[in-house]
Amino acid sequence: MGKVSVLVVDDAPFIRDLVKKGLRDHFPGLQIDEAINGRKAQQFLARQPVDLILCDWEMPELSGIELLTWCREQDSLKTTPFIMVTSRGDKDNVVQAIQAGVSDFIGKPFSNDQLVSKVKKALSRVGKLEALAAQAPQRSLVGSMPNDSLAALTGGKAEVVRPSAASAAPRPASAAPAAAAAAPAARSGAKGQQGQLRLPSANLPCVIKALSLKEALLVVKRGTPLPQVLESAVLDLEEDSDVARLNGYLHAVAALEPKPDSEWLQLTFRFVDRDPQKLDYLSRLIARGSSQKHYVPGA
Repeated sequence: MGKVSVLVVDDAPFIRDLVKKGLRDHFPGLQIDEAINGRKAQQFLARQPVDLILCDWEMPELSGIELLTWCREQDSLKTTPFIMVTSRGDKDNVVQAIQAGVSDFIGKPFSNDQLVSKVKKALSRVGKLEALAAQAPQRSLVGSMPNDSLAALTGGKAEVVRPSAASAAPRPASAAPAAAAAAPAARSGAKGQQGQLRLPSANLPCVIKALSLKEALLVVKRGTPLPQVLESAVLDLEEDSDVARLNGYLHAVAALEPKPDSEWLQLTFRFVDRDPQKLDYLSRLIARGSSQKHYVPGA
């Protein structure tokens, strides 16, 4: 009997590494392969069917929804569990994916507990979970610590604030909370477009202080738990009733004011998307003149 296998498809190396680390920690017998976009995944699957596909939606060359549609047209992949890992949580996109034959969703950003739960559910439905348990090396998983983006890159050695296992994936929120925060944020020195920063544990209204193609400098109100360096996140920006969902991680977290009890935090949000449409969107925002004259991150 061959190993139970999963294909991780995402154009962002950070997200692929995060998913792979979480899977290895909780499913030590699982064979994990990866593809950098839908086209590469299609080529891999044409040669070697797998037991589970974890796929991003927005990717260059071939999107997640296009890969899903192709998979359901192949005899060997018609019933293969296909989990869409996406920041698109609105009704129209959900309906589109369901009609194309998606098995389940994982919303970005996600906690490791949410990832593990969805994978267990998918493998159980096709009778692969018991087979995976039988293939696992003889070591206890009881003491395995919940994984997150920081632990994925530090081997679990860093102390971080972990989201509750029972917390649900945050859904995209409207710009109303950001508007409420804009006035006090502006008084703290942040002047720019308003948005919503989605973390695994919370949604934070934010103001963009500066922007480049690599990263954004954000101002958010301090809360509990505190945002963590290297924590995965999604930045929602609304323009003309359209919402751009930019995937990334927190590269730096600092107090905006020079005091330990600063009410406002300054976050450096590093983009991981390679989608040409998103890069074009960022280019147009920058061209319209953000606050680059004060600060140009990633230059």
